[in-house]
Amino acid sequence: MQLGERHTENHGQSLLEFSMGTFRYFELNRPFPEEAILRHISSNVTFLIFQIHSQYQNTTISFSKTPLPNTSGTGTDKGLVFILRPEQSMCTWYLETLDAEPVQNVAIPLSYSGRDPIPGGCNLEFDLDIDPNIYLEYNFFETTIKFAPANLGYARGTDPPPCDVGTGRDSRWRLQYDVYQYFLPENDLTEEGLLQHLQRMAEVPQVMANAIKVVTLTANDKTSVSFSSLRGQGVIYNVIVWDPFLNTSAAYVPAHTYACSFEETEGNCSSLGRVSSKVFFTLFALLGLFICFFGHRFWKTELFFIGFIFMGFFFYVLITRLTPIKYDVRLILTAIAGSVGGIFLVAAWWRFGILLLCMLCVGLVLGFLVSSVTFFTPLGNLKIFRDDGVFWVTFSCIAVLIPVVFMGCLRILNILTCGFIGSYSVVLAIDSYLYTSLSYITLNVLKRALNTDFRGAFTNVPFQTNDFIILAVWGMLAVSGITLQIRRERGQPIFPPHPYKLWKRERERRVTNILDPSYHIPPLRERLYGRLTQIKEFFQKEQPAGERTPLLL
Repeated sequence: MQLGERHTENHGQSLLEFSMGTFRYFELNRPFPEEAILRHISSNVTFLIFQIHSQYQNTTISFSKTPLPNTSGTGTDKGLVFILRPEQSMCTWYLETLDAEPVQNVAIPLSYSGRDPIPGGCNLEFDLDIDPNIYLEYNFFETTIKFAPANLGYARGTDPPPCDVGTGRDSRWRLQYDVYQYFLPENDLTEEGLLQHLQRMAEVPQVMANAIKVVTLTANDKTSVSFSSLRGQGVIYNVIVWDPFLNTSAAYVPAHTYACSFEETEGNCSSLGRVSSKVFFTLFALLGLFICFFGHRFWKTELFFIGFIFMGFFFYVLITRLTPIKYDVRLILTAIAGSVGGIFLVAAWWRFGILLLCMLCVGLVLGFLVSSVTFFTPLGNLKIFRDDGVFWVTFSCIAVLIPVVFMGCLRILNILTCGFIGSYSVVLAIDSYLYTSLSYITLNVLKRALNTDFRGAFTNVPFQTNDFIILAVWGMLAVSGITLQIRRERGQPIFPPHPYKLWKRERERRVTNILDPSYHIPPLRERLYGRLTQIKEFFQKEQPAGERTPLLL
């Protein structure tokens, strides 16, 4: 709690006294509403924005003791705009919570002059007359923020400028909106951490210094922006409205999300990784680690791995889009379908031995990863790729380009695929236990395939210490696996021979060569019949054979 602030009693009701531009920590309890007061407001201040924040428990801020829909707001990040009257130097408002547990809050009053734009001053969508709040919604795929348009500033005691009379330079249509995004430290779900970082996103200078500007909207654009949901990762959003004519600006009330719930019993923020996901990706990573170092030598095992990825990805997309079954069931069915795909690719190689077909599958899997990495960069946020046709055509071209480029050196293509794909499976396994942004390299593509609305979402992710460490592990595994396989395969055949031809040749050799011991081995049917006869005799009761005493000579 800030020093120099008083917490007094006023006729049995708590009184919180605030200072302009100073954050204050306090606790709200259900049966005890708080009255807040701000004194000594300067005469050059035209309006105030008072904002209050909590981690996940709702609080209510109101102009009056009895909250009304058009004079109050309830949520985790809420604020009110106070338009000051002439000679007014003091403001009061009321704070309360309906949550059974005590709520830890941080709040701050911010002042603006008559030249500054008023956030939410032209609100027509939400309940408050002037609404400076950012409304946030999220699901598994995307997080969407919405806010009300701002209005031009005006002096105390004068009428506000009309919102929709004209669209010239003297109207609110000249205003611009800069949308900012701020990432909390990865795997930090603490209340103290959130409330501390929120202080960097409340005022205009701090927002511009600490956050990432994602997009700039004009008054003609829709006041709604979508982002990729980062489950378990804390993100704070804010909007700065800027008047280019007067070069003044003001900040909305920042909003935060973890894209998960703290109160749900299953799948809450504290236990993000499902047991089924951990089992699936751990087994997948063990197989991938083997492929990373030994994939080219164990060619059929690698083909099973590639077929599993191919069939599993397309099957998961299909079953998710067409059926409403639960995630755990989908994952089990995906594992079964992927195994069938892997067995099918191995069987196709064993019977037909078409190397180019198998290498096309191998190259496309590597191309998929390369294309995913390409769109994981800021290139993926370009406006042109919001069109599904442009995105998927470009994505497919990059994926197909990889096997085409390496068609003249298939062994190198195969070893590179083993190294990069096998080691990336370890990254996916780590993500099921510990958050890492590197998993969104492929997860963003999966979201795009599953949800058509995801095309308009910005796919920014944090890149912090954990990500650098996991990136180094990924690179080390990939380089080690590729180097080991290249050195070991020197002087060896580029690829193993056609298995069916070998088997057929061996069978013919055994039939014609009577000196081969295997020539004298009975056919499989006779061997099975003989074994069944032995088992049958073993379980038969032994028949009495009369006198068993040996005869004396």
